Amino acid sequence: MKVAKPFTEGTTFRTLADPDNKLANHFNFSIVPNGIFVDEDGTIRLIKQGFHNHKGEHIEAVEKLIQGKAKIVELDDKYYEPPSHSDLLQKQLAQTKFRLGMEYLRQDRKEEALKELDEALLLDSDNFLIRKQRWYIRYPEKFSPTIDIKWQQQQLEKERQEEAEQTGMVCGPEGCYIPGTEFKK
Repeated sequence: MKVAKPFTEGTTFRTLADPDNKLANHFNFSIVPNGIFVDEDGTIRLIKQGFHNHKGEHIEAVEKLIQGKAKIVELDDKYYEPPSHSDLLQKQLAQTKFRLGMEYLRQDRKEEALKELDEALLLDSDNFLIRKQRWYIRYPEKFSPTIDIKWQQQQLEKERQEEAEQTGMVCGPEGCYIPGTEFKK
Protein backbone atom coordinates (compact mmCIF):
# COMPACT_ATOMS: atom_id res chain seq x y z
CA MET A 1 0.00 0.00 0.00
CA LYS A 2 1.37 3.39 -0.98
CA VAL A 3 0.20 5.07 2.23
CA ALA A 4 2.08 2.57 4.42
CA LYS A 5 5.30 2.64 2.40
CA PRO A 6 6.93 5.57 4.28
CA PHE A 7 6.51 3.62 7.52
CA THR A 8 8.25 0.52 6.18
CA GLU A 9 11.19 1.99 4.29
CA GLY A 10 14.50 1.00 5.81
CA THR A 11 13.14 -1.90 7.83
CA THR A 12 14.80 -5.29 7.63
CA PHE A 13 11.76 -7.26 8.74
CA ARG A 14 8.56 -8.24 6.98
CA THR A 15 5.81 -5.68 7.37
CA LEU A 16 2.12 -6.28 6.73
CA ALA A 17 -0.65 -3.76 6.17
CA ASP A 18 -4.08 -4.14 7.79
CA PRO A 19 -6.46 -2.28 5.45
CA ASP A 20 -9.54 -3.85 7.06
CA ASN A 21 -8.47 -2.75 10.55
CA LYS A 22 -8.81 -6.29 11.94
CA LEU A 23 -5.72 -6.24 14.16
CA ALA A 24 -6.44 -2.72 15.33
CA ASN A 25 -9.92 -3.83 16.40
CA HIS A 26 -8.62 -6.96 18.11
CA PHE A 27 -6.00 -5.06 20.11
CA ASN A 28 -8.21 -2.00 20.68
CA PHE A 29 -5.77 0.34 18.91
CA SER A 30 -7.06 3.83 18.27
CA ILE A 31 -4.08 5.33 16.44
CA VAL A 32 -1.75 4.33 13.59
CA PRO A 33 0.81 3.04 12.79
CA ASN A 34 1.15 0.08 15.14
CA GLY A 35 3.69 -2.64 15.65
CA ILE A 36 2.99 -6.26 16.50
CA PHE A 37 5.98 -8.59 16.50
CA VAL A 38 5.05 -12.23 16.08
CA ASP A 39 7.82 -14.84 16.26
CA GLU A 40 8.10 -17.84 13.94
CA ASP A 41 6.06 -19.94 16.40
CA GLY A 42 3.18 -17.45 16.30
CA THR A 43 3.84 -16.00 19.77
CA ILE A 44 3.32 -12.27 20.14
CA ARG A 45 6.51 -10.72 21.51
CA LEU A 46 5.78 -7.00 21.14
CA ILE A 47 2.68 -4.87 20.78
CA LYS A 48 3.16 -1.15 20.31
CA GLN A 49 0.36 1.25 19.56
CA GLY A 50 1.96 4.12 17.67
CA PHE A 51 5.01 2.16 16.47
CA HIS A 52 7.38 4.19 14.29
CA ASN A 53 10.32 2.80 12.35
CA HIS A 54 12.20 6.08 12.78
CA LYS A 55 12.19 5.89 16.59
CA GLY A 56 15.39 4.26 17.79
CA GLU A 57 13.70 2.75 20.84
CA HIS A 58 11.14 0.94 18.65
CA ILE A 59 13.67 -0.41 16.14
CA GLU A 60 16.04 -1.48 18.95
CA ALA A 61 13.18 -3.43 20.54
CA VAL A 62 12.48 -5.32 17.29
CA GLU A 63 16.19 -5.96 16.74
CA LYS A 64 16.49 -7.43 20.27
CA LEU A 65 13.64 -9.79 19.46
CA ILE A 66 15.09 -10.79 16.09
CA GLN A 67 18.54 -11.38 17.60
CA GLY A 68 17.11 -13.40 20.49
CA LYS A 69 18.34 -10.91 23.11
CA ALA A 70 14.82 -10.56 24.55
CA LYS A 71 11.80 -12.86 24.72
CA ILE A 72 9.26 -10.04 25.02
CA VAL A 73 9.49 -6.26 24.91
CA GLU A 74 7.03 -3.87 26.51
CA LEU A 75 7.29 -0.30 25.27
CA ASP A 76 4.19 1.04 27.02
CA ASP A 77 2.81 1.04 30.53
CA LYS A 78 -0.37 -0.22 28.87
CA TYR A 79 0.71 -3.39 27.04
CA TYR A 80 -2.69 -4.69 26.00
CA GLU A 81 -6.06 -3.75 27.35
CA PRO A 82 -9.22 -5.03 25.68
CA PRO A 83 -12.31 -2.82 25.78
CA SER A 84 -14.54 -3.10 28.83
CA HIS A 85 -17.77 -5.04 28.45
CA SER A 86 -19.87 -1.86 28.67
CA ASP A 87 -17.99 -0.26 25.76
CA LEU A 88 -17.84 -3.36 23.61
CA LEU A 89 -21.21 -3.04 21.81
CA GLN A 90 -20.69 0.63 21.02
CA LYS A 91 -17.18 -0.07 19.69
CA GLN A 92 -18.48 -2.99 17.64
CA LEU A 93 -21.13 -0.77 16.07
CA ALA A 94 -18.48 1.87 15.37
CA GLN A 95 -16.28 -0.76 13.72
CA THR A 96 -19.20 -2.06 11.65
CA LYS A 97 -19.82 1.47 10.42
CA PHE A 98 -16.08 1.86 9.78
CA ARG A 99 -16.02 -1.32 7.67
CA LEU A 100 -19.14 -0.24 5.78
CA GLY A 101 -17.55 3.15 5.16
CA MET A 102 -14.39 1.52 3.84
CA GLU A 103 -16.47 -0.72 1.56
CA TYR A 104 -18.30 2.33 0.20
CA LEU A 105 -14.91 3.95 -0.39
CA ARG A 106 -13.70 0.90 -2.34
CA GLN A 107 -16.81 1.34 -4.50
CA ASP A 108 -15.92 5.03 -4.96
CA ARG A 109 -19.05 6.10 -3.05
CA LYS A 110 -17.24 8.78 -1.04
CA GLU A 111 -20.26 10.63 0.38
CA GLU A 112 -21.77 7.42 1.73
CA ALA A 113 -18.35 6.41 3.08
CA LEU A 114 -18.00 9.72 4.89
CA LYS A 115 -21.50 9.43 6.37
CA GLU A 116 -20.67 6.02 7.87
CA LEU A 117 -17.26 7.16 9.11
CA ASP A 118 -18.77 10.28 10.69
CA GLU A 119 -21.34 8.11 12.50
CA ALA A 120 -18.60 5.68 13.56
CA LEU A 121 -16.63 8.54 15.06
CA LEU A 122 -19.66 9.69 17.06
CA LEU A 123 -19.73 6.22 18.62
CA ASP A 124 -15.98 6.03 19.24
CA SER A 125 -14.60 9.57 19.32
CA ASP A 126 -11.19 8.46 20.61
CA ASN A 127 -10.59 6.23 17.60
CA PHE A 128 -7.90 7.99 15.60
CA LEU A 129 -8.10 5.38 12.82
CA ILE A 130 -11.66 6.39 12.00
CA ARG A 131 -10.80 10.07 12.30
CA LYS A 132 -7.78 9.71 10.02
CA GLN A 133 -9.73 7.86 7.31
CA ARG A 134 -12.24 10.71 7.24
CA TRP A 135 -9.40 13.19 6.82
CA TYR A 136 -7.79 11.09 4.11
CA ILE A 137 -11.02 11.16 2.07
CA ARG A 138 -11.74 14.85 2.67
CA TYR A 139 -8.17 16.15 2.46
CA PRO A 140 -6.08 13.76 0.32
CA GLU A 141 -3.51 16.50 -0.31
CA LYS A 142 -2.55 16.31 3.39
CA PHE A 143 -1.46 12.68 2.95
CA SER A 144 0.44 12.70 -0.34
CA PRO A 145 3.24 13.02 -1.28
CA THR A 146 3.99 13.32 2.45
CA ILE A 147 1.79 13.06 5.51
CA ASP A 148 1.29 16.46 7.15
CA ILE A 149 1.52 15.59 10.85
CA LYS A 150 1.31 19.22 11.99
CA TRP A 151 -1.94 19.69 10.05
CA GLN A 152 -3.32 16.50 11.65
CA GLN A 153 -2.54 17.84 15.12
CA GLN A 154 -4.27 21.13 14.32
CA GLN A 155 -7.24 19.33 12.76
CA LEU A 156 -7.57 17.08 15.81
CA GLU A 157 -7.54 20.08 18.14
CA LYS A 158 -10.13 21.86 15.97
CA GLU A 159 -12.43 18.81 15.85
CA ARG A 160 -12.09 18.16 19.59
CA GLN A 161 -13.14 21.77 20.27
CA GLU A 162 -16.14 21.42 17.92
CA GLU A 163 -17.13 18.13 19.57
CA ALA A 164 -16.87 19.69 23.02
CA GLU A 165 -19.12 22.58 21.94
CA GLN A 166 -21.69 20.15 20.49
CA THR A 167 -21.86 18.20 23.74
CA GLY A 168 -22.24 21.36 25.80
CA MET A 169 -18.77 21.30 27.29
CA VAL A 170 -16.93 24.58 27.58
CA CYS A 171 -13.19 24.21 26.95
CA GLY A 172 -10.36 26.52 27.74
CA PRO A 173 -6.63 26.30 28.39
CA GLU A 174 -7.20 24.36 31.64
CA GLY A 175 -9.44 21.74 30.07
CA CYS A 176 -13.17 21.26 29.52
CA TYR A 177 -15.92 22.13 31.95
CA ILE A 178 -18.71 19.58 31.93
CA PRO A 179 -22.09 21.14 32.78
CA GLY A 180 -23.60 19.75 35.99
CA THR A 181 -20.22 18.98 37.51
CA GLU A 182 -17.51 20.88 39.29
CA PHE A 183 -14.76 18.89 37.67
CA LYS A 184 -12.54 19.72 34.75
CA LYS A 185 -11.61 17.03 32.35
